[in-house]
Amino acid sequence: MLRRLSLGLLASAISVASLPAIAQEDGSADDLGVMSISLADVVKPTLGFQGALQGAGTPNQAGIGGFLPLSVGDNSVWFVDVLANANFADYESYSSIGQTTVAGTTISTSTRLGYRWLNGDRSWMYGINAGYDSRPMATGATTNGIEVFNSQTPFFQQVAVNAELQSNQWGANVYGLIPVGEYGYGSDNVALINSSFGAEPLTTVGLDVNYNISNSLSLLAGYYYQTCEKDPEVFENYAEGSGVKARLEYDISNQLQAGVGYSYDENFESRVTADLKLRFGGPKTTAMRNEVQQQPVIKALTATPSNRDVRVGNSDTSIDCNFPRSEEQFNQCNRNPILCNQCNPNPILFRRDG
Repeated sequence: MLRRLSLGLLASAISVASLPAIAQEDGSADDLGVMSISLADVVKPTLGFQGALQGAGTPNQAGIGGFLPLSVGDNSVWFVDVLANANFADYESYSSIGQTTVAGTTISTSTRLGYRWLNGDRSWMYGINAGYDSRPMATGATTNGIEVFNSQTPFFQQVAVNAELQSNQWGANVYGLIPVGEYGYGSDNVALINSSFGAEPLTTVGLDVNYNISNSLSLLAGYYYQTCEKDPEVFENYAEGSGVKARLEYDISNQLQAGVGYSYDENFESRVTADLKLRFGGPKTTAMRNEVQQQPVIKALTATPSNRDVRVGNSDTSIDCNFPRSEEQFNQCNRNPILCNQCNPNPILFRRDG
């Protein structure tokens, strides 16, 4: 199912390549002056800060990031893009993953290695990138009043692949986020995050299509499918199925960008998030920066790749267990798990590490 869906999304992205005819209606690349731009002058390193509010499986976060061109040709660039974010606690009584809140503070990372190139008349930019993301996730209280013990901080990892294209008017992005490691795709492992709940990184594949309303304002619409590892003997209520999302992005200046996003799926339901990104560096002069701002295809060469978060979903135990109900009972069960008869053969749910 996941493989067929991924191939379908890739085919959809390739079909978007027919859009150059639309872009050509407003004039050729030569008319726009894009052919006179030297990539060596405008594709430069950038460094700055970014932050985002919690969303569907993603945390409140803020950190630093940078774009480094490794090799710049006449019409192409090899690059690496790196992010490191501090992940903060969820809003009080409002979980980003399900019924258990995320606690602070942990450090997540994201790295992308990619290649982008322009077509002959520079009317379209094409790109591919791939990388690795990590996220330790501290956990806190529940949103439903259930008292939990033995809160854990599991470590989640994923690899990501992405294919993109962009004209001055339209763009598309096909991506896949595949968990790896202890809780990776195909492992059948669900992380125990406390005495009653589990969590799992989400395998996500999606397609985003964006439209540039102006040189500084763009609108994005997307579809995604998410799934995760399952342990039905212990956990239930998995994040599984399709979702949709939308995003409005505004370039406040050449260096400052703000966005607001919305997503909906059956697991997370409606979620609204917002983000801010500040980058220093880039073209040497203000005139060059302004020129790039007027050319979305050129600007896309140094854009930070999207879909960088390790998304996590929450599952609750399917075992009807009346014990333990207090910290004292939990300690007793930890010393002698067989006392918790209803929990056998899964007393590990109530085991204190160490």
